[in-house]
Amino acid sequence: MPKITLDTIGRLALEKRGPVGVRAAAKEIGISPATLSRVERGYVPDLETFRKICGWLGLNAGEVLGLTPHQPSTPQVTVHFKKPQALSPKTAQALGKMVMAAHRAWMLAEEKG
Repeated sequence: MPKITLDTIGRLALEKRGPVGVRAAAKEIGISPATLSRVERGYVPDLETFRKICGWLGLNAGEVLGLTPHQPSTPQVTVHFKKPQALSPKTAQALGKMVMAAHRAWMLAEEKG
């Protein structure tokens, strides 16, 4: 079986959904139909949506991200803006710190189960 990655999660969701409608599947997952549709088309979901979809698919979110239980996480964050230089370096650094803090909180919540 090919490695499951963040980039392939949408295809897996589409395969699992099968003939079930987007609305019914999204309700079962706990996300909006529009969000499920976007993920199925290849858009990367936010962390909470990712967690819910992984739960619905029966996948370990950490494994999908390439983490092992004893490996400390060092996520990399990429942000895309519509116009060049949309943020000052100071603001971009503050946003990066905020994302890292949110990730640490999420990982702690996952550990507590």
